[in-house]
Parts: sequence; structure tokens; C-alpha cells
Amino acid sequence: MSLNTLSADEVIGRMHEFDTVIDARSEGEFDEDHLPGAVNWPTLNNEERRDIGTLYKQVNAFEAKKRGAAIAARNIASHIEREVIDKPRDWKPLAYCWRGGQRSGALSLILSQIGFRVTLLEGGYKAFRAAVVQDIPRLVGTLEWRVVCGTTGSGKTRLLQALAAHGAQVLDLEALANHRSSVLGAIPGLAQPTQKRFDTLVWDALRALDATQPVFIESESKKVGNVSVPPSLIEAMRQSPCLNLVLPDAERVALLLEDYAFFVQDIEHFCERLQVLAEFRGKVVVAGWQASVRAGNIAPVVQQLLRQHYDPVYLQSMQRNFLRFENAKVISPSDHSVAAMNSLAQQLLQNLAT
Repeated sequence: MSLNTLSADEVIGRMHEFDTVIDARSEGEFDEDHLPGAVNWPTLNNEERRDIGTLYKQVNAFEAKKRGAAIAARNIASHIEREVIDKPRDWKPLAYCWRGGQRSGALSLILSQIGFRVTLLEGGYKAFRAAVVQDIPRLVGTLEWRVVCGTTGSGKTRLLQALAAHGAQVLDLEALANHRSSVLGAIPGLAQPTQKRFDTLVWDALRALDATQPVFIESESKKVGNVSVPPSLIEAMRQSPCLNLVLPDAERVALLLEDYAFFVQDIEHFCERLQVLAEFRGKVVVAGWQASVRAGNIAPVVQQLLRQHYDPVYLQSMQRNFLRFENAKVISPSDHSVAAMNSLAQQLLQNLAT
């Protein structure tokens, strides 16, 4: 029998040593956030956890523990039959639950009795979460940032993707947040992660970066949709060198119509989202935009959105918050296409190497 415990800090430094990371919490807890690469083997599922909690409150802890043990034993047996039978003797899992270790401890005890070398995360997910929050500022401080600025539709995300395709280090916060970081930036059918999940995704991306090479990142605000960017990362971005990506208005409109094609395909959804801007631009202006969209005049509305709303807000924000924006190097692709962004990315990386 072999059963070890490690602190959250120790696990963070040794995650590569484990063959499988097992989250023994319920599906709902797992969906809220989990360790990178973890698989979910609930000792109690959502409904069972709720029922046992109710029994604990309405009857007593002893009766709840008896019923919970019976359910947990059945679930653990199912996990072993489904996931463990084919594992070799040298399989090394890490297991955790919320905090106290009862759910992961029950699973780990049986696995260790089989003969596997099992490790328990001391303090569970709660300790891991605290360690991640503490580790993000340290990781941010080790990295050299290059902030890609540019008004809405200038192609910042496309440039980041092109840079990544050519081997540059990129941290794409919008991709991690499932949001395009504007009032109209929600992506239909794609839910945003919870704040805890977003923090873990950012941390996991940060720890994979090489501190000897620069990291390109988009000039985000403090929030990307409903999730907040870690404060230490916002502060680092605002003090770092900037690149100012510039495209003519016609190219920006064309790019946005491509990237937001779902608005063109669902006019009423577009009009519904435009209503959010009434608070900033007034009901009469927004009603005019909605009427134009319904009449099929989408490109002119996008042009007006850029000039009247997005551009003034963006430029004020950059000048106020990004200390080195005024000295940003202006970069301009030949057009908004992916090919043009690839060419620009190659030029940037060649200049960086010289």
C-alpha cells in the first residue's frame, strides 16, 4: 500500500509526475473549475451530494455519513471497473476533492489497497485555488510582454493567431474567456468560463511560457465579458511596450463582417445586442441603427458603430491606461486577410530577431 500527501504548492511544481489527476467532487463542482487535465470521478454526483447534504441538516451527521458511504462505495466501484482495471502496476494518480479529503480519501484508500502509488492533494481544490491566485503574479512578473493595441476591427486577434502560427509566444485572453471583449462580444452558443476557471486557464497558460522570449498579448480592459483579468496581468500590460495595429475603416468593416458573421445571419439577434448601446448612445441613435440593419444596410451601421462608439472609447482608454501607448510602433498589414496578417507576423518576428 502506498498513499502520499502533497501540499498545493508541491503539487503545482510536480503535476507532470502524475499519470492521472482525479477530481472526486461532483460534476457541478468540477465544471466550476478543476486542476489542469483532471478527470471527474464523482464520489457523489450532483443529486447525491444534494440529498446527503439535506439528510445531514434535517436528520443528523451520522445518518448522512452512513447513507453517503453506501452511495460512495457503489460509485467508486463503478469508477474502478470502468477506468482502473486496465491500469498497470506503476500507474501514479493524484486525487483531490473540495477540502477535507473525505471523498478523495475514500477513493484513494481503495486504490492504494490495490497497490497503486496514490497521492492526495492536501487541502483539496480549495488549497489549489489559493495557490494559483498567489502564483499568477509571480509568473506574470517573470515575463516580457508586447501589447498589441488597435481599434476595434483592426485584426488584433488575427495577428495574435498569425504570431502563434509562426512560433511566437501568445497569451490570447479572449480565447480563454470565450468572448470578444466588447459589448457585442458574446459568442452565440459558447458559454464563458466561471471566474475561477478563467483564472486557472490563465495560470496554466502562463506557466507554459518561456521567460527568455517575449509574449504577445492583446490590449484588453479589466474584464473580458463577465470575467476579470488578473490584476497583476493588467498592471504588467499597462506598463509594457505597445504595438499599434492600424487598418483603414473599409478593411475594418470587412473584417468585422467576417468575424461576426452570426450577426449577419441573425438580424434580430444583432438588433437585440445593439439595444445594449442605448445607454451610451441614446435610444434614437440605436433605433436608427436597428432600422438600417433590418433594411439590410449592415456595413454602414458597422462603420457608424466604429466611429461613434468604439473608436472614441478605445482611444481614450489606451491614452489613459497604457503608459507606453503614445510611443507605440505603428504596424499596418496590407489588408485584413489572414495572409496579410501572416506576412505582418513574419516581419515582426524577423525584426525582433535582429
